[in-house]
Amino acid sequence: MILWLLFALMTAAAVFAVLWPLAWRKAGGGGTDVAVYRDQLDEIARDRAAGLIGEAEAEAARVEVSRRLIAAADAAEQDKPKSEGSPLWRRRLTALAGLLLVPAGATALYLLVGSPQLPGEPLQARLRAIHNDRSIESMVAQVEAHLARNPNDARGYEVLAPVYLQLGRFADAVRARRKVIDLSGETADRQADLGEALTAEDNGIVTAEAKSAFTRALKLEPENAKAQFFTGMAAMQDGDRKKAAAIWHAMLDKAPPGAPWIGTVRQALAQLGEKVPPVAAAPSAAPPIAGNVGPSAADVAAASKMSEQGRSAMIHTMVARLASRLKQNGNDIEGWQRLLRAYMVLNERDKAHAAATDARKALASDPDKLRQIEDTIKSLGLES
Repeated sequence: MILWLLFALMTAAAVFAVLWPLAWRKAGGGGTDVAVYRDQLDEIARDRAAGLIGEAEAEAARVEVSRRLIAAADAAEQDKPKSEGSPLWRRRLTALAGLLLVPAGATALYLLVGSPQLPGEPLQARLRAIHNDRSIESMVAQVEAHLARNPNDARGYEVLAPVYLQLGRFADAVRARRKVIDLSGETADRQADLGEALTAEDNGIVTAEAKSAFTRALKLEPENAKAQFFTGMAAMQDGDRKKAAAIWHAMLDKAPPGAPWIGTVRQALAQLGEKVPPVAAAPSAAPPIAGNVGPSAADVAAASKMSEQGRSAMIHTMVARLASRLKQNGNDIEGWQRLLRAYMVLNERDKAHAAATDARKALASDPDKLRQIEDTIKSLGLES
């Protein structure tokens, strides 16, 4: 309602700007008329700047006043008396056209290019949506521009790496993690972060390269929680469920009160069918956790906040993506091994048998890889 009232006021101002010159009948010389028309042009400019009239209405008024200004200037230059103006009927016709055409034209234009059928939306919600859409992208772009000028700024890569991970830009996250290690040296946390990025890049599968990074992290800090968790995940993907359970149980036994990764480890154990010990009540004055003691739920896996059905769907999606990639590149022996183990972990034995058959066909021309896949098939009990 308020919007339409504003439109009505703006239209009335535009009509007034058009009709006002028609109400004047000058008897003075051309110099007086020139001054009047210049004042009218200034007033139109002020009305437009104040938002009282639209651009189209202001332009129409400027054209009309400018035309009269030119005529008055010519008359003044030639020192001729100004005419008494247009006949009365012409002025009335022009006024009627202004009264009808300006509002009708403005309404038709809005209905054509506007969206009157859309409901109103609070300004705060619109601003919040714009901020959410642009804040991360603009931040990433700013940091990337900074790193283009300062390629040795390790802090910049450290800031970007987790953002890349959450945006799904896993290859960029791996490069950023490597760059941090190159520029600032390795630590347990940096190696564990690199392994996490490598795992994400390969659809959640702990590759040999990622496993190497986690192993290096544990050598530097045996109690590094992120490296321990992913080492357990690697064992689970290799089919060694007992080893995975032992690693995760040990993490819970040694977990400090309030550790942010406890929920993730408990969910992982539950997926293995293990009995999860009850959560111990935290003391009333638990000491603050200093530094990075381990992965948060978001750091370890986005699935930590999902329901069991959601986690299962995400894992199946990752395995499906791996299977699809192997159909395009069947020479990846490690990929076939990971796929077979993943199917066994998911208790999808039929799919594992089918994948074993596909792997044999894809690797038939490479005796060494064929021998390796046969060993994997035998170790998983799929030879029959």
